[in-house]
Amino acid sequence: MALPAASALFLREAELRRGIELLAFGHGALLRAGDARLAAIGLGRAHQRALYFIARRPDATISALLGLLSVTKQSLGRVLNDLAARDLIETRPGDQDRRQKLVRLTEKGRALEAELFELLRARLAAAYAEAGQGAVSGFWAVLEGLTPPEQKRLLGGFD
Repeated sequence: MALPAASALFLREAELRRGIELLAFGHGALLRAGDARLAAIGLGRAHQRALYFIARRPDATISALLGLLSVTKQSLGRVLNDLAARDLIETRPGDQDRRQKLVRLTEKGRALEAELFELLRARLAAAYAEAGQGAVSGFWAVLEGLTPPEQKRLLGGFD
């Protein structure tokens, strides 16, 4: 089913509300793709986000993860403790500063992250294929416009 194109008056309240609703419903549907698998092992979406960004940034510091995830130190600590207790992550001291804690996925953590990523990838790839390249570029531009500058800088480090 093709969605109607945005009108030339896309900054009107009705158009903005439609965008907010589509973003909320689409985001929820995307994340629900992994919920059953996470629930089966007693984890939640916060754990999935942490696994994803740790996979993208092996040996990230706790400070870097706090910036990427935009969570409190207490929340991140709880999530990391849960992941460590399940042997999904490991930590080691920093190379230059031994007080730093560097976090990376274990083999078991890499396998789970890959499984969860595949669930999201399949759903997002299907939506991308239906929308087409131009729509994906526009979608990225809108999301970049919503991303705070400090987080945009963090995105530059991904390959």
